[in-house]
Amino acid sequence: MRTWSFQSAGSLLFGRGAAGHLPDVARGLGAGRVFVVADPTLQKVGTLDAVVKPILAAGMMVETFLVEKPEPAVEVVRAAAAKARAAAPAVILGLGGGSNMDVAKLVSLVLAHGGDPLDYTGDCRVPGPILPTIGVPTTAGTGSEVSAAAVFGDSARQIKVSCLSPFLRPDAAVVDPLLSASCPPKVTADSGIDALTHAIEAFTAIDNDLFPLPSGEKTVYQGKNPMADVMAKEAITLVGKYLRRAVANGDDLEARDGMALAGTLGGLAFSNAGVALVHAMEYPVGGAVHVSHGAGNGLLLPFVMEFNRPAAVRTLAKLPALLGAPDADEPDEDAAVRAVAMVAKLREDIGIPTRLRDIGVTEAMLPGFAEKAFAIKRLMRVNPRTPQSAAEIEAVYRAAF
Repeated sequence: MRTWSFQSAGSLLFGRGAAGHLPDVARGLGAGRVFVVADPTLQKVGTLDAVVKPILAAGMMVETFLVEKPEPAVEVVRAAAAKARAAAPAVILGLGGGSNMDVAKLVSLVLAHGGDPLDYTGDCRVPGPILPTIGVPTTAGTGSEVSAAAVFGDSARQIKVSCLSPFLRPDAAVVDPLLSASCPPKVTADSGIDALTHAIEAFTAIDNDLFPLPSGEKTVYQGKNPMADVMAKEAITLVGKYLRRAVANGDDLEARDGMALAGTLGGLAFSNAGVALVHAMEYPVGGAVHVSHGAGNGLLLPFVMEFNRPAAVRTLAKLPALLGAPDADEPDEDAAVRAVAMVAKLREDIGIPTRLRDIGVTEAMLPGFAEKAFAIKRLMRVNPRTPQSAAEIEAVYRAAF
């Protein structure tokens, strides 16, 4: 077995009421001034106020920035960084879904090292530590509170891009399932299927021993390894048990607990093993039609699993049992087929779109999408079946169209 490593946020505080400890967490990171990235919905439902008031009561100053739309473009990150620079904070706090937490990481990065967010896209281009950062998720799925990635939109190229660096992992992750209780069904579904995508892509990734990293390159993702497998399998199990329940009844706190843990575990799994073809294909789709990242991933997931099936039969065959199939003892080939069908059924049950045409994609867009996805080599090399051409990826898009 080749040497592998496993990284996480600096600390993880998990459980109902964990957000009440945020003043101590912020103070422990040296906060006198805290810059909070949130959104108008969190302000409207009172979550932002509930988080900020105890920090203010503890004697710290707070400045806030609201991300007006999910899946923010680079212009939003620039505006947030400009406001933060004027506030001169000691700690950046990302409150919300992955978009808000990713903007917080990018603000921390730009304040620490200058330049523009687009200067740091790709793998391991952050030169050193960023400002102290806290991730506080209010959805269950992105795993951004523990991950080394920050995703945003490159408006000029109409594609989502990502900064990947160990320095982007938050110094503290505070995961309070109660913060997700106000999530509407669609947000719960989109974020939950995102958690499943992360876990499945990590679990079916190319093995660490075979990971094809070119000489001299650095990467955050390193392929399938035993620690990431433990996290991924538990995340898949939790999603299979709790996602339908959380979507059907937002007040089901046991389901909220389970999905909060699934999101964090999925984040730990993918941010070490890697995400792959699903994400590469979603980036141009999301950049063009502005579907939520989770919904785009969930739509594409079964189609990519089917593409990968010849190269990932043994790992896919383990999914039915993890997802709760009562009679999952069957030959690997049959179980792998069943895995694809079970994920497709889960996607449909929670209302994720099933066809690209349903989210505004036109057939004319598909060749361009395929070219953009094929160019994301850092994700292609994680995939268990390496696409040999953009035409192969276009065929998957057409199956999903």
